[in-house]
Amino acid sequence: MNWNLLGHEWAVDLLREHVAHGRMRHAYLFTGPRGVGRRTLALKMAQVLNCTQPPAAGEGCGECRNCLRIGKMQHPDLSIIQAEQEGGVLKVDQVRELQRSLALQPYEAPYRVALLLRFEEAHPSAMNALLKTLEEPGPQVVLLLTAESAESLLPTIVSRCEVLRLRPLPLEQTSLGLQENWRLPASEAELLAHISNGRPGFALRLHLEPERMAQRQAWLSDQDRLLRANRVERFAYAEQLWKDKEGLRDEMLVWLSYWRDVIVKASGASAPISNLDRQEEIDQLAEQVGLQTAHRSARAIQRNLERLERNVNPRLVAEVLMLDLPSL
Repeated sequence: MNWNLLGHEWAVDLLREHVAHGRMRHAYLFTGPRGVGRRTLALKMAQVLNCTQPPAAGEGCGECRNCLRIGKMQHPDLSIIQAEQEGGVLKVDQVRELQRSLALQPYEAPYRVALLLRFEEAHPSAMNALLKTLEEPGPQVVLLLTAESAESLLPTIVSRCEVLRLRPLPLEQTSLGLQENWRLPASEAELLAHISNGRPGFALRLHLEPERMAQRQAWLSDQDRLLRANRVERFAYAEQLWKDKEGLRDEMLVWLSYWRDVIVKASGASAPISNLDRQEEIDQLAEQVGLQTAHRSARAIQRNLERLERNVNPRLVAEVLMLDLPSL
């Protein structure tokens, strides 16, 4: 298997060394933006820990029964907990059920591995409940946590983990990796590298799920229409938008990336833009609104994203968002 991961070589080297020399920590925390490869790297670690035919120390074969089943997240010694949906809450009962499972001996593999995804979404009581396992882990238990940032978790949890902070890859490396590993055409790979801002997992998801790209295009077209719409039309749009909190969040993230591109163009900076396929529209909007309005629009979307994260009423967030959009 040789880890077979795009980027994050330093993290792979560290984990490989830990496994090869028997210096595994009982808990690892993988942080970084969504789609950067946190879950993928954690699963690779679980495979290497439990591979029955390792080709070398600190490696996994990717072909044995354990590697294959862990890769599909269907192994009896792999426990996975997460909030029911993105933006939801991981509950304390889920952690307690996990603890009961981890108290048992492994069924087939050398280690019982627990994968705790998007742990920043855990309720404070769930985080506190996990501390007992982190303080007194079983000898054959390894915990693998993922989160957007270490700062989103309790300091007492972070201090008991080996923290690996994953960052987006250079755009060229992402594009080349998509071409070499998944045989994407150069033009599509370049576009996805830019849209994902160097997050290979997110880029691959856009490729494998064309409906995501179609939804992105629809959201950008909606925003263009709303910039020219009156208040009644905007509030009618908000009435539909607020009913899907996660969709509202995703749409605002797409709009935010667009306005950041407008800022780049309005300022005359040489930085790459994310929405390569909308370059002409971005140039036109930058000329129409100017740098100050572009900055103000991006800040407004960011504020509304933060309100949503603080569990402000989604309807209020959507309505304020409509008022914050500039008019052309």
